[in-house]
Amino acid sequence: MRDRQPCVYILASGRYGTIYIGVTSDLMARLHQHRTGATAGFTRAYNVKKLVRFEMADDMPAAIAREKQLKRWHRDWKISLIEQDNPHWADLAIGLG
Repeated sequence: MRDRQPCVYILASGRYGTIYIGVTSDLMARLHQHRTGATAGFTRAYNVKKLVRFEMADDMPAAIAREKQLKRWHRDWKISLIEQDNPHWADLAIGLG
């Protein structure tokens, strides 16, 4: 069994495209669900699959609080946050395995 690590993540359909913010305790499994369209919803409907940012958290309540905070942000703030560490909107999932 894999270790659980709470995480907030941001997916995008492409550079400056549709943005989705989520929270999970198993980032790799969640990315697989998004990429295969395993569940119906926003990311499948808008083809949002590219991991452009993620932040690990100490525990799930902290991750959920951060997710809620980011969801309240204006779009331009979210874009600035993504570009702070990922200016070319590279798919970070590739480096995770």
